[in-house]
Amino acid sequence: MKTMTCKQLGGACGLAFHANTFDEMAELSKNHGMEMFQKKDPDHLKAMKEMQQLMQSPEAMKKWFDDKRKQFDALPDNK
Repeated sequence: MKTMTCKQLGGACGLAFHANTFDEMAELSKNHGMEMFQKKDPDHLKAMKEMQQLMQSPEAMKKWFDDKRKQFDALPDNK
């Protein structure tokens, strides 16, 4: 199991997510983002706006996603 924070995944806070795979990590981050969107958290809304701009370019989005996956893969397993 590995740990990444919301901020490491492009978000706005230090909430830690724990997952065995990057896909699980991405799902946890997405669910947190939806919760923060519903709460209208201004810092997360700003991060989401930046992500939406990134999503305008499929190449840039793929590079971002690949970079985050590499960061996840490089993390040590939690003990």
